[in-house]
Amino acid sequence: MKFSIDRIKFVNQSNNVLRAISSKTTIPILTGIKLDLDESGLTLTGSNADISIQAFISSDSDNDLNIESTGSIVLPARFFSEIIKKLPGDTLTLEVTNNNQTVISSGVSEFTINGLDANSYPHLPEVETSEQLTIPTDLFKEVVSQTVIAVSTQESRPVLTGVNFILNSEGLTLVATDSHRLSQRKIDITSDEAYSFIIPGKSLSELIKTVSDSIKEIKVAISENQVLFSFDNVMFFSRLLDGRYPETDRLIPSDSSTRLMFDSSKLISSVDRASILSHESRNNVIKLVINVADKKAILTGNSPEVGTVEEVLELENVEGEDLEISFNPDYLKQALQSFGGSTNTEMSFTSPLHPFTLRPTENKENFVQLITPVRTF
Repeated sequence: MKFSIDRIKFVNQSNNVLRAISSKTTIPILTGIKLDLDESGLTLTGSNADISIQAFISSDSDNDLNIESTGSIVLPARFFSEIIKKLPGDTLTLEVTNNNQTVISSGVSEFTINGLDANSYPHLPEVETSEQLTIPTDLFKEVVSQTVIAVSTQESRPVLTGVNFILNSEGLTLVATDSHRLSQRKIDITSDEAYSFIIPGKSLSELIKTVSDSIKEIKVAISENQVLFSFDNVMFFSRLLDGRYPETDRLIPSDSSTRLMFDSSKLISSVDRASILSHESRNNVIKLVINVADKKAILTGNSPEVGTVEEVLELENVEGEDLEISFNPDYLKQALQSFGGSTNTEMSFTSPLHPFTLRPTENKENFVQLITPVRTF
């Protein structure tokens, strides 16, 4: 196996694949990056227990890929990535010699590293791609970012560590909850077939880092236990989580006793300031006191070791009953930030001990964040 290629373009594609490779895997060969070279081009593969990424560099494009002999090899990812990033020349040459020894050269530098037999590398999952869903890249990255913030980091309930995708003739809904908060986002992408599947939050976080903003759309194909995302000569596989996701619709209140309207950016600033002291407290809790008659709302934070803070909030509108409610300020801040450029946010409450909702006024029917209050007595 021997080829030469534009080094920068090779580094760019290998960086995508390296996202799937972990040094902590229990399968030693998965700490390596697999290179497959045939007449059509070069395929790079990386994998761990959750995700696999495959990138293809075509021989008939402008990658300056010159093939002398075909073959395959698995190289130690950590050393290989460091070497190719630091090589001095514009063109990288790689040659596999006897006993899987691999010579990597560029400019005045030449490295020889030991590779592994590619036949020992596990096969990637097979996902049928005849029926694929197409989603605009900017919309996909937006809805994933808005929901993945609410996935659980606790492995005690594995299904909650993922985002539930519900696809049917009415649209596509993404839901995530860690039992303390919930994020639900609906978009107008439909399917005649009904699907419900759970993708690990970690996989989605890596995916949106991998997808460049210059890519227009992502294709999605689903099998029994895998999902495949395809874009720009890259295939991103993720396992699906087993289990039934909780029925979250019943958690979202349909009515409210108190409703407030805020300028989103001003509320974020107030919560940010109030949380300076709450972060020093063991419970990390702030309290919101609403006085409807005076059209007034006050945020307070308290740390016995440091002191107290009080923020008088500017309200766009308030209606309903007086209320005192306590909650985690970080949940509120992340929920507000997920609304992006929304000018105003509507907060709806039912009681001091029941979850409350936040909705951006521009898209209130399709986007809701829910936060469970904290009992402070």
